[in-house]
Amino acid sequence: MDSIIVTGNGPLKGQIPIAGAKNACLTLMPATLLSEEPLTLTNAPRLSDIKTMTDLLQSLGAEVTSLQGGKVLAMSSHNIHNHTADYDIVRKMRASILVLGPMLARDGHAVVSLPGGCAIGARPVDLHLKALEAMGAELELKEGYVHAKAPKGLKGGIVDFAFASVGATENALMAATLAKGTTVLNNAAREPEIVDLADCLRKMGAQIEGDGTSSITIQGVDRLNGATHPVVTDRIELGTYMLAPAIAGGEVELLGGRMNLIGAFCEKLDEAGIEVTETEAGLKVRRRGERVKAVNVVTEPFPGFPTDLQAQMMALLCTAQGTSVLEEKIFENRFMHAPELIRMGAKIDVHGGHATVTGVDRLKGARVMATDLRASVSLILAALAAEGETVVSRVYHLDRGYEHVVRKLSAVGAKIERVSDK
Repeated sequence: MDSIIVTGNGPLKGQIPIAGAKNACLTLMPATLLSEEPLTLTNAPRLSDIKTMTDLLQSLGAEVTSLQGGKVLAMSSHNIHNHTADYDIVRKMRASILVLGPMLARDGHAVVSLPGGCAIGARPVDLHLKALEAMGAELELKEGYVHAKAPKGLKGGIVDFAFASVGATENALMAATLAKGTTVLNNAAREPEIVDLADCLRKMGAQIEGDGTSSITIQGVDRLNGATHPVVTDRIELGTYMLAPAIAGGEVELLGGRMNLIGAFCEKLDEAGIEVTETEAGLKVRRRGERVKAVNVVTEPFPGFPTDLQAQMMALLCTAQGTSVLEEKIFENRFMHAPELIRMGAKIDVHGGHATVTGVDRLKGARVMATDLRASVSLILAALAAEGETVVSRVYHLDRGYEHVVRKLSAVGAKIERVSDK
């Protein structure tokens, strides 16, 4: 396993290009299963999770070709010969469940293993299954697999989500495009990744209205065609790198960044004393004063503060003036980075879904361990302004969601390297 070594090296300056969104790309890739015609995605991120989804689609019979160094994915599902998504692949990534809706909608049957993924809470798939049942699917759970049938095809229906689940909205949205009649998704998720998926599906011939709101209406069609679609900018990578100059000082421009992707996050940065300005190429970020101010954060579904930026925001608040409270309302067990930040000298008190952070003058380098994807990058951010050297181990988590972290941060002046553990 590899480690990343970071030495606090003062202010950062320069530009960081932001990749296409991991969560959007992982949703767009299964959309190829809805059509026999080719689907091509541009601006794809180069991540291990994308490779896992590629392996899964190929196991079903889809053709997936990586072009231009991985930035373009050319896919075709004209020869789907297997309708079982096997546990050995699905267990690696929760997004694997997103092949269920498309396969069921197109071919009337699918067998998909219950998924695995990172250890940040239960994240049950019951909302996915209830949505498909509302469209007439017959479901049975046997030996860790979902056995789904719709012998006469799916039918339009009313889906009332108990809460605004992104994954369940995506699965239901894809399935509904080929269902007979009209489907309405109530209390649907509003994330930019949902809008991006709907845009792609419309290019394929789907009839969708209301994406980006809490009520989405889909008029089913008989078949979908191929399309070419650019993956939307990764708002979580964007927010992560916006925090680098906020923590270390300096000024960094995030190429491809858009304020409307992370409005609530930008509002909290402004409250903390971080200036964010729009440029022709993206967003420019700098700290107004010597230290940031303490702020309170509550994670919420979009357009609220993203849970996937909570760990990184905690890293910023470790050296803020005053005391901050972070409340995690999306996933339980998502403060596993706190003990590692404490090893670096942070003052953090966790009680259930609340973390109280009392700012200190400066963190100190230490040996720390990444526990999940966002936790791993929060430790790297904290290390940018820490005194001395920080060694972050178990960074394989990082490869699931961030491409070329060392290269991107080195380019703006960070002293960072990746080494192989012996």
